[in-house]
Amino acid sequence: MPDFQGYGWLLLDGLVLTVGVAIASMLGALALGLLAALGKLFAPRAGKILIEVYTTFVRGVPELVLLLLIYYGLPTLVQNTAAKAGYDLSLSINPFVAGIGTLTVIYAAFACEVFRAAYLALPPGQREAAYALGLNPVITFRKVELPQMMRYALPGLGNVWMVLVKATALISIIQLPELMRNADIAARSTRQPFTFFFAACLLYLAITAISMLGQARLERWAARGTTGARS
Repeated sequence: MPDFQGYGWLLLDGLVLTVGVAIASMLGALALGLLAALGKLFAPRAGKILIEVYTTFVRGVPELVLLLLIYYGLPTLVQNTAAKAGYDLSLSINPFVAGIGTLTVIYAAFACEVFRAAYLALPPGQREAAYALGLNPVITFRKVELPQMMRYALPGLGNVWMVLVKATALISIIQLPELMRNADIAARSTRQPFTFFFAACLLYLAITAISMLGQARLERWAARGTTGARS
């Protein structure tokens, strides 16, 4: 049996914070990603270009770089700008807020592409039938298109969630006491790096395994009544 030397609680605290950060970031990414996808599909040309620049930039820059840019770079930029304007300003960002905000912005870009592809996969006849019944575009999207979009998007969003969970380990660099940060503290204190980092691996794997089971159930639920649906 592994000897945690009283640091087992530290791993559990980190696990709770990791799951909390991941869930909060995923909810934000879903909301922002859906809005970005709708913008790519229906916004004026200028809006589409801005969203394309955002998704391209975020998907092309490493997550760690963006995290450091927001947590360390943004406050420094604001302080230096204020100093040039003659103001003495001190600004810092809460690590919890910075972690969730950064992951939300990053994975909203990936969710955007998942939602856009799901919308384009919808049969055009669904939309035409809704219009023929007198439904306006807003009600058509909310009642007809969005539920079917989610069915197409679930596998892709599941992958986004899996990657996001692993990316929470990056926020240990800004001193947020999530699982990886606490495992590092315990490993340094006890000089048992293999024990605590391997325990962290198992906990991340447990989150992944539970997530895969949940995703499979969601996909079966969303496929009810469709051709080829499995019970």
